[in-house]
Amino acid sequence: MKNVYLQSAVVLLLFAAAPFFISSFHITLLTEILILAIFALSLNVLVGYTGMVSLGHAAFFGTGAYSAGIIAQHISANMLITLFGAVLCSIVLAGIIGLFCMKVNGFYFLMLTLAFSQMVYSFVYQSTGWTGGSNGLSGIPSPVLFGWEIPNIVWLFYVIAALFMMLYAGLRIVVGSPFGKVLVGIRENEKRLKSMGYNTYLYKYAAFVISGALGGVSGSLYTYFNGFIAPSDVYWTMSGTVLIMVLIGGSGTMIGPVLGAAMIVILETVIATYTDMWMLILGSIFILFVIFFPSGIYGIWQDIVSRFQKQHIHPEAAKINKERAS
Repeated sequence: MKNVYLQSAVVLLLFAAAPFFISSFHITLLTEILILAIFALSLNVLVGYTGMVSLGHAAFFGTGAYSAGIIAQHISANMLITLFGAVLCSIVLAGIIGLFCMKVNGFYFLMLTLAFSQMVYSFVYQSTGWTGGSNGLSGIPSPVLFGWEIPNIVWLFYVIAALFMMLYAGLRIVVGSPFGKVLVGIRENEKRLKSMGYNTYLYKYAAFVISGALGGVSGSLYTYFNGFIAPSDVYWTMSGTVLIMVLIGGSGTMIGPVLGAAMIVILETVIATYTDMWMLILGSIFILFVIFFPSGIYGIWQDIVSRFQKQHIHPEAAKINKERAS
């Protein structure tokens, strides 16, 4: 527990000091990473902990983004109001979609989430009066927090970093709770849990709604960050990108999706400056991870640490472990 508090304090200190040591470009990059890390963590609740692979998660990201933008334009730019409205819309959408998707499993679940996501994309693309249609939603006012307009990227970074820390800590508590253990049990052997008396349908449905709500949070933050929302943010390729983040980082872990989001954003930013074929390179990297490193970046790190510890075990302790094993 002390290590967790220490790590949190170190991360908090790094976030607080970052604007004083890195350029505004890198602050912008770090802000985008944090937003997409929340998005990846939201999908990880389904993919990593519950074992339900979704290819329609962009629907919740886009719903949160468009809801925040529309509320800011027509009602209030207050971040608390726009964030609440975005999360509420995402929860309602996840609740409706979840009623249908929870009736199927495996490949059918993946395809059904994709179908619903494309329906949301079609609605966004055709609702010109509300969403701007193919032109996207522009003219979104700057967010206001406690009556103070957030003036630049540095202050927005602080707000998003604080929200990321709170969501990360809260999600860590959820997945470590009995509820989270049941989700892992569903991933490993749902039939056995059913035989033990657990209503797995309700647990999966709750995980789906939580995942959708967090996706809406990330979408609303993206609206504050970008100031513009395009239909491509709701398209299925966005769902594919965040799924790649989860798998490359390490599904079923807390830090893995964050590392995956950081890697994809950095690769996209760096590679795109040299070539337009960055998607081809990204796809190749994803294939390499799936074939050779299925546990992701975090899994690679764990293997390195484990090997390092084994090499530095005291000879006497190694002898005792060998005797116990025999």
